[in-house]
Amino acid sequence: MAARGRGQAWPKLGGYRCGGVTAAAEGRLSCRSLSTCPTTMPPSASDPSAASPRDPELLRQAIVSGDPARAMPALANLRDLEEGQATPLLLLGLEQEPFLIRSLACAGLGIKRSEAGWRALVAALQGDGDANVRAEAANSLASYGLERAWPLLHHAFAVDGQWLVRCSILSALAEQPAIPLEWLRDLAELAISADDGTVRVGGAEILGRLVREAPQALADQARGLLAPLQADADHRVVAAVLNGLQQG
Repeated sequence: MAARGRGQAWPKLGGYRCGGVTAAAEGRLSCRSLSTCPTTMPPSASDPSAASPRDPELLRQAIVSGDPARAMPALANLRDLEEGQATPLLLLGLEQEPFLIRSLACAGLGIKRSEAGWRALVAALQGDGDANVRAEAANSLASYGLERAWPLLHHAFAVDGQWLVRCSILSALAEQPAIPLEWLRDLAELAISADDGTVRVGGAEILGRLVREAPQALADQARGLLAPLQADADHRVVAAVLNGLQQG
């Protein structure tokens, strides 16, 4: 994935999908499912960082204010700073209590990439108590490179039972054009055994992709994994399975 840096648009954290279902439609709160994008929340007229959006000290004050209405625009403004200035402030965002601030800090560390950012994202993925933050950390880790991120994300998918984290990993890895198809099969096999139907749908959709795109032997394995899911209790899973088998 190409490096992203100064001047690039900050992520909107919206439109996130897993298994064809948005987080908002499922009724679960997520930084990715807010109807109002936090990066575009209007800052307070009394917020000095709004008047000086590139002043690192004013941005720092906004980030540590504890007020997401101040901190979120300040974090978004870090896109205009050099990595050396932005990274310490993004790391500071990860220390704040509101999960929205930590989530956007994770998103920023996926753009302003550094070794310190990588370590902080790994720590967030493995230890943050909020699934929204862990999901955003997983998504950002994928931007550091598939080979490097795969072992961490594969392990996180196996041990983290939160549907949002798992869907973020599915989405981030399935979008990688260079991912080996065998890795996708392994991930999908874990997904279809999940308790959450949304995750199972995501796994079934990946298997359907393998049926269409993989070499014959791997496609046959995908068909074999899909076939028992025709009796799944979740109608969304059954629909994804039938779609995958019919297109193969």
